[in-house]
Amino acid sequence: MTPLKDALLPADDNVISVFYEFETTQNTSYTDEAGLHVDNLVSVQQFCFRCEDVEGGDCVRCGKRKVSFREYLLVYLQSYQYEPRLWANEFVSIARSDKAFDLHFILNKA
Repeated sequence: MTPLKDALLPADDNVISVFYEFETTQNTSYTDEAGLHVDNLVSVQQFCFRCEDVEGGDCVRCGKRKVSFREYLLVYLQSYQYEPRLWANEFVSIARSDKAFDLHFILNKA
C-alpha cells in the first residue's frame, strides 16, 4: 500500500474507496506494563463516485456500503477488498485511526 500524500483522490468514475478500522481488546498481558492487542472486530465502509455524498443505504453500483466481520478478520477483510469489481480500475484503502496494528497486516498465528 502506498501512503497518500497531501493530494486529492482522482475524480474518476471508476474508483472505489474503502475505509476500515480494527477494534481490539488488551485483556491479554504481554508484559507487566502492556497488554496484547487482540482484534475482535473490523468495520468496513466503502463508496464509489456515485454514492459518496449519499447518506445511508446501499449503492446500486458498489453494493453493500457498510460491513463488519467478527472472526477471521484479516482473511475476510482482504477477501472483501480484493473481490473483483469489474467496473473499478482503482482501489483506495484507508485505515481510520491508523495505529501500528491497523496498518501492518501481520498474522500472529502458529
